[in-house]
Amino acid sequence: MKTIMTLAASALIAATATAQAETYQLKALGQPVATGLIQKNVEQPFFENFAEKTGIDATVDYKPLDVTGIKDTEQLRILKAGLFDIVSLRMSQVSRDEPTILGLDLVGLNPDYDTGRKTVAAFQDKVDAQLQAKFNTKLLGVWPFGPQVLFCEPEIAQLSDLKGKKVRVYDQNLANFVSSVGGTPVPIGFPDVHQSLARGVVDCAITGPSSANSAGWPEVTNYMLPVAFQLALNGYGINLDTWNKLSEEDQAKLEAGFDTLVEDIWTYSEELFDDAVRCNIGEEPCETVKKYDLKLVEISAADKDIIGNAVTEISFPTWAEVCDKQNASCSADWKAAIDAALTQ
Repeated sequence: MKTIMTLAASALIAATATAQAETYQLKALGQPVATGLIQKNVEQPFFENFAEKTGIDATVDYKPLDVTGIKDTEQLRILKAGLFDIVSLRMSQVSRDEPTILGLDLVGLNPDYDTGRKTVAAFQDKVDAQLQAKFNTKLLGVWPFGPQVLFCEPEIAQLSDLKGKKVRVYDQNLANFVSSVGGTPVPIGFPDVHQSLARGVVDCAITGPSSANSAGWPEVTNYMLPVAFQLALNGYGINLDTWNKLSEEDQAKLEAGFDTLVEDIWTYSEELFDDAVRCNIGEEPCETVKKYDLKLVEISAADKDIIGNAVTEISFPTWAEVCDKQNASCSADWKAAIDAALTQ
């Protein structure tokens, strides 16, 4: 009897150990390759070395967005359906499905990285709650591509020169701002912008200096105005069904791994921004991307005022109206969170 009981206990322990040692098979959808060095040098290596980076016994099938044929506007629906376990969310693009997201990065809200960190810390829990409730998705972290600036083929000296010009934008909040200064906003996916600039479909386009360089925008533009419209915040989301399959220990490991990844991107993004601005205008040191000879447009006091007033005059009122229709407490939650964060 003792022998039988000992064998039974051993079998139970072995079964438990096997269950705990389960290898997870995960599918991850990443940023487009076309967006440049954050995807190449930080995000993809993280997923390719997922077990080492997180301490979880898991293998990940990682695919950049632009090799899948999937549109970035579909990411939340894909997560909800469970077609991918983890997605590198392009926040502005998916905000069409959940406008609360745009509260993280309204035009004029985040003029620099430090302010962006405060905004994210204050409001990301509200975004996470909406994603969990509506899209079966848990938010694992938020990070920036960096300040989004203006590239133009025709000569510009200030924001008012956008009057009558067609400008590529990537979300409705930015479109409203471009309209407010007399430009015509044109929504175009990132991979198609270079060709659109080359063919004159648009006169100007907005993105980060490093992404623009990697995609060759300086080949088809002449001027760069480095005023920060937004920080182009992005994030990582995990399907809640996948999350709930993880043990509590592995959930903690996963969160710690993504915390480190997100912090690494914040640091790397700022380094890339400074270097890419120099590279785009042909200055040294230029270490991360290709050197071009764009003309740097100095930011005028008037333009600083326009951007500084954009939140209260344009971006918040138009966003709040849309967001409150889908999420009744949206603008009130935002005011409470952001006012507290930015007045500390």
